[in-house]
Amino acid sequence: MLATWRVSHLLAREDGPFHLLARLRARLGYGFFGTLMDCFTCLSVWIAAPVAYLLSTDLREWALLWLALSGAACLIERVFEKPVVFQPLPENFKPGNPHELLRPTENCVASNDQAHPKPDELSRRA
Repeated sequence: MLATWRVSHLLAREDGPFHLLARLRARLGYGFFGTLMDCFTCLSVWIAAPVAYLLSTDLREWALLWLALSGAACLIERVFEKPVVFQPLPENFKPGNPHELLRPTENCVASNDQAHPKPDELSRRA
């Protein structure tokens, strides 16, 4: 399980010694193998297959072990990922003013006014 995670993490997330893996990912571009090298989940599936083959004794055990190793590697990756931090809105934020990341309601594309009700209309409906 740890071997599957380690190799997948090395290939997908690290530059490697002398930046060899970073150069390899750049050289592979945006084709099948390039996108495969950027996707930890995809890599864990392909890395787990030969590891499961080495550890299993029959086809059924190989299939179950293959999925279990890949799933365990994905769980480890999720646990040790950098957390997403949400920043609170500033105290002087006013909902009527457009924000750089929020689009104003005047620019919304809607077929009718019911698609985007105003906040005061929501309180009247309740």
